Amino acid sequence: MSKGPELRKAGILLFWVVMWQIADWTIDNAIVFVGPWDVARSFFALVPTGAFWLSVGGSLGKISLGFSAAFAFGVVAGGLAYRFGVLREFLAPVILLMKSVPVASFVILALIWAGSKNLATLISFLVVFPVLYVNTIAGLESADKKLLEMAQVFSVGPAGKLRCIFVPSLLPYLISGCRVALGMGWKSGIAAEVIGVPSHTIGEHLYMAKIYLSTADLFAWTLVIILASGFFEKIFLLFLEKGARWCFRFS
Repeated sequence: MSKGPELRKAGILLFWVVMWQIADWTIDNAIVFVGPWDVARSFFALVPTGAFWLSVGGSLGKISLGFSAAFAFGVVAGGLAYRFGVLREFLAPVILLMKSVPVASFVILALIWAGSKNLATLISFLVVFPVLYVNTIAGLESADKKLLEMAQVFSVGPAGKLRCIFVPSLLPYLISGCRVALGMGWKSGIAAEVIGVPSHTIGEHLYMAKIYLSTADLFAWTLVIILASGFFEKIFLLFLEKGARWCFRFS
């Protein structure tokens, strides 16, 4: 396997780290901006603490729960909306509302109605659901019409059509939608935590870093968010692809 692409990526990453450090030297103000060395030092100071893992686990669990629920409901609702046009029309205003209302408005309403404890779960769900709902409908509509006609001629049952025609058409749309929705879910979930400041969450530490003007901690926790989001994305997409292969195996 060629090492060219990996070396190129490493070189690009190194270039931007150097630019980051040069920017830190140029600004020379630890409150306004910090360099990679300060961020790394702050990050490795956080990792051994129990509060760090408690907060990461709290945010990861809540946001993952919101995303997983949105995935399940989005796929089911999208499938039903594809099958029943009346349901799609009925849900259209709700989906439009969920896509249009700012996250901050949802957060404030959720704080009033439900408090801050499960805020990240609810907000992640509300942000992710429309993306997966729309992508599910688009994926099902992309199914090859000629294959559907052939399945009709040979009296293939609904389960066979689902496994052999609809799932292969749907999967690329789901993967694409998940890649977008995962980032949106994490951004909105953490933003909700920063506003609601629930205990033992990443958002709480971001808020405290802002209060104490600790820019190094702010950057370090941002790095944690990037790593946690990337970890969850890889795990979720791996399970999604494994599930699709399992489905094809029994088709």
